[in-house]
Formats: sequence, C-alpha cells, structure tokens
Amino acid sequence: MPTKKKPQVTAPEPAAAGGARDRRGELLNTAAEVFAEQGYNATTVRKIADHAGMLAGSLYYHFDSKESMLEEILRTFLDELWDGYDTVLGARLGPRETLEALVTESFREIDRHRAAVAIYQKESRQLVAQERFAFLAESQARFEKTWLSTLERGVADRAFRADLDVRLTYRFVRDTVWVAASWYRPGGQHSPEDIARQYLSMVLDGIAVRE
Repeated sequence: MPTKKKPQVTAPEPAAAGGARDRRGELLNTAAEVFAEQGYNATTVRKIADHAGMLAGSLYYHFDSKESMLEEILRTFLDELWDGYDTVLGARLGPRETLEALVTESFREIDRHRAAVAIYQKESRQLVAQERFAFLAESQARFEKTWLSTLERGVADRAFRADLDVRLTYRFVRDTVWVAASWYRPGGQHSPEDIARQYLSMVLDGIAVRE
C-alpha cells in the first residue's frame, strides 16, 4: 500500500508576522497620543479605535484592554530609557560628563517617546497605586538614586560646587528636562542633541555674559 504522506505544517510568512508587529506598533503609537491628549481615564477603547480608523472590536484582536495598551507603552519607554542610562553609567565617566550624558539621553527619549513621557508625567502618581503599574514606583526610585548619586559624586570630586543642594538640584533638573515633552515635537528645528547642548550650557555655565 502506498504510504500516506503527512500533511506539511508551514510556519507563518515572515512578512505577515512583521506586518502584524508593525500594525501593533502603530496602534500603540495612536493610543499613546490619545492618552496623552485626552487623559487615561477619559480615553476609551472606542476612542482609540476611532483614531486608528478601525472598529473597537478589531482593536481587541491586538489588545485585551486599554490597561494592557498603557502598560506596554510605559514599559517600552522605561525599558529604552534604562538601556540608555545603563550604557551611560557603564561608561564610568566623570560626574560632569555623566550628568551631560544623562541629560542628552533624556532628551533623546523624549524625541522617541514624547507621548509616553507626557502620559508618565500626568498619570504616574495615580497609576502607581495599582499593582499592575508597580514597576513605575520601582523606576522612580531607581531614577532618583541615579541622579542624586551623580550629583553627590560631583560635589565630592569638586566637579560641582560644595554648597550645592543636591536634592533641590535633582528636582530642578528632573522637572526642567522632562517638561520638554509638553512642547517638543520630533522632526522640528532642533534635534534632541541640540536641545541638550543648550540646556546644559544654561545649567552648567549660566546665561549671563562673563566679565
């Protein structure tokens, strides 16, 4: 008797898989813009679907809830932020150079994830109370430790003034850097590196003409 051939199982076409990933990324970008503009609580799955030009039911094919979308948006932003920060810290630069590199990396992240940064600033205080978003508090604590230790090292090494209030300086730098998400638009006149250079010049050297 002739041998019965086993049915062949074919893997999904790479192009199709890649297309699905691209579409998922597009939907997350759309959701991030809607969350940032309208606020998380005021945003519904239907609103996101409307902005994406699809039915709300079709959106559930990719995500099970708006909470899942928000979690992925924030985790992606923070994962990339810490990849950049860890690279800076691993370089073992001097304290001033570390500060400069951290500021530059922060502006780059605003360029890559402007909407996610805006969401983080507006919603993180409310979200950290939810177990699902506990990673936000962990990241905040790590962020504060990173910046404070850099400033403290700078004072100890005499790279920064001895009378510097490091906690006040940390808060000033943190708030003045990340507020840029409210006005910065990717692809504008200035690159993230341009903005970082101007910002660092003002913070480290001042704006008054030196005699």
